[in-house]
Amino acid sequence: MTDIDAGAELDPGHPAPTPSRASGLTRAEVAERVARGEVNDVPVRSSRSVTEIVRANVFTRFNAIIGVLWVIMLCVAPIQDSLFGFVILANTGIGIIQEWRAKQTLDSLAVIGEARPTVRRDGVAVGVPTSEIVLGDLIEIGPGDKIVVDGSCAEADGLEIDESLLTGEADPVLKQPGDEVMSGSFVVAGGGAFTATKVGREAYAAQLAEEASRFTLVHSELRSGISTILKYVQWMMIPTALGLVISQLVVKDNDIKESIARTVGGIVPMVPEGLVLLTSVAFAIGVIRLGRQQCLVQELPAIEGLARVDTVCLDKTGTLTEGGMDVTELRLLGDRARDETYEASETYEAHEAYVRKVLGALGESDPRPNASLQAIIDAYPDSEDWRCTEALPFSSARKYSGAAFSEGNGTGSAWLLGAPDVLLPAGDPALAATEELNLQGLRVLLLARAPEGLEGEGVVEGAEPTALVVLEQRLRPDAGDTLRYFAEQDVRAKVISGDNAVSVGAVAAKLGLEGRAVDARTLPEDPEELADALDDGTVFGRVTPQQKRDMVGALQAHEHTVAMTGDGVNDVLALKDADIGVSMGSGSEATRAVAQIVLLNNSFATLPSVVAEGRRVIGNITRVATLFLVKTVYSVILALLVVCFQVEYPFLPRHLTLLSTLTIGVPAFFLALAPNKERARPNFVRRVMRYAIPGGGVAGIATFVMYLIARHYYAGSGALAAETSSATLTLFLISMWVLAIIARPYTWWRVGLVAAMALGFLLVLVVPWLQEFFALRLVGSVMPWTAVGVAVVAAGVLELLWRWVGRRFPA
Repeated sequence: MTDIDAGAELDPGHPAPTPSRASGLTRAEVAERVARGEVNDVPVRSSRSVTEIVRANVFTRFNAIIGVLWVIMLCVAPIQDSLFGFVILANTGIGIIQEWRAKQTLDSLAVIGEARPTVRRDGVAVGVPTSEIVLGDLIEIGPGDKIVVDGSCAEADGLEIDESLLTGEADPVLKQPGDEVMSGSFVVAGGGAFTATKVGREAYAAQLAEEASRFTLVHSELRSGISTILKYVQWMMIPTALGLVISQLVVKDNDIKESIARTVGGIVPMVPEGLVLLTSVAFAIGVIRLGRQQCLVQELPAIEGLARVDTVCLDKTGTLTEGGMDVTELRLLGDRARDETYEASETYEAHEAYVRKVLGALGESDPRPNASLQAIIDAYPDSEDWRCTEALPFSSARKYSGAAFSEGNGTGSAWLLGAPDVLLPAGDPALAATEELNLQGLRVLLLARAPEGLEGEGVVEGAEPTALVVLEQRLRPDAGDTLRYFAEQDVRAKVISGDNAVSVGAVAAKLGLEGRAVDARTLPEDPEELADALDDGTVFGRVTPQQKRDMVGALQAHEHTVAMTGDGVNDVLALKDADIGVSMGSGSEATRAVAQIVLLNNSFATLPSVVAEGRRVIGNITRVATLFLVKTVYSVILALLVVCFQVEYPFLPRHLTLLSTLTIGVPAFFLALAPNKERARPNFVRRVMRYAIPGGGVAGIATFVMYLIARHYYAGSGALAAETSSATLTLFLISMWVLAIIARPYTWWRVGLVAAMALGFLLVLVVPWLQEFFALRLVGSVMPWTAVGVAVVAAGVLELLWRWVGRRFPA
């Protein structure tokens, strides 16, 4: 046989030879295909590679600018004027280390949550990593499984596959042997197996899975906002820096090395070099913190997105309740079943025993039972003399399943098991009993005999109600606390379930979530009317998978940021469309693939931690971004004023390195990692710049005014150094006031942080060798006290401006 390269395609009509389609490949055939490269070898990464991390942190536009200026300063000035370069090296190193730590956390969690498709080899079904599937493998699939490679259907038992994520077609597609199955689709009902006909880079699934699981930095308002700011900063820097170079090197007849040093001193602070670093570090530390709680963040912006959420749509099963259920009652139906005399008779006992056999046989007929059917299997063992002749798998859309049997005595029968209000006509007496049970928060399934078998569209018509199976759902012990947390944080919770609305409402009420329960079958189809109905209701039952998707879209149309939680295949479409999809680790493979956040510990109580982490990141980055951009604004203003007034630039690089470290760098690091519970708000750029521009403007103008005053006061050979020291003192005091404003509301550690930075500057002023190192020596008492006075006036103006901006330009 001709060798086929990895990524090659098998014609579905001419599949790779195997000894038996039923038993799959042999070990020898698998080894042979691996040796030929016919393996699904596309790497699925949860994070950037180490090389990508280093490249992203080192090779940046601003690092290039700072690097060139650093080399120049190393050649023409003392080492203390080159400190800014060492700071950049430290920042870059911190960024690499933190993101590498986040990568390790993500990679370890991704292994835990990795899908392992079931492959039949040598007649034995085994779970293997997706990357070890080979061409011609026979892959078993069931409800919730994602199709991981392209293939040809080999076995089908009521197999229905949803291809909506690929084609946009909402209706599931019934598959028969020989039909093509597309990677990226998922099973919604039934089961079967398919033969892999495309593996490696030819299979679309490899690309889809890689994109779905990658640690990505896209679709983030925070990062795009910072990029926008940096773009404008770059355009401001270019003409300002050119004017400064001309002013210092040509117009002023100074020593060339001194002129270069002051020119670089004017350019370097325009670069908000630490802002991107702090953003990356804050996100990385968030990933690490959440990783410790077994929370896999598959897309980095999910931390940010969940912080912006104002509506959480919850699926009841697996979220508010635990996956398992218990059968608490079997209630026979029919006129005789309600007769007390009949209930005490031997005939009743025989009838009940027969119903138990039916339920046991129904459980045995489904190779992949859901939680409800598993409870029935646990309660009613299978009768060995019954044989399943036809099966109708459960579907979330139709709300029931069924099977036909050849009974031990040779007779045949067909049965349906599902939602009573779907299988029974309105007004049926059994619905009243169902309603009473639902009001207690119990789940009720109806067992009905199908007189016409399972064929055709009208299988439900004429179904004879036989018994009600009452199931008790196990509430998650932490669900109530989590719902209360969302209420306290002004996040609305909407319970959206496929179960009976009354039952779901009762469960929600037990957890403290009050609100009207609505049957989704009565909801309008118009998106606007649907959104209004969603605003009014809290609990929605009998929701189809497509309705879940429509509900998410309707909420988004009303400008809500929506998070959707779920674990079942019926949640996939809604999870995909929601702003943030949250899946349980025990959920179906399809839900884990499309969700941005996977709770590997299956604990709904982890969500508040994710929300809190997102709010901490967004709120703190917004806070510290103002600090960085105030520096950029006052640096540009100072440079422009120097060019206009044709004077020496007032600072050397060492002065601004000292100021940046004490008023921005160190404080920003602590502020970025501090607790913050404020819900993230939109318009990041506007919210940051509305304070940065007036703050930087006041700082720049006040500092330059003080510089001009000092120039008129001092004379002689040491005048420039004295003028620089006075201007530095003024700028430090104003910057400290900006820091004091940003640090509000005050806590003991915030006050301590501001005080520590002030003490650091004081040490420089009083310790002789630090004075010499940083070229800072206050001369006399008139100008230093004048600098303090100018700074006090500027601080007062800042307070007034800050309050006026808050009222005039609310966030």
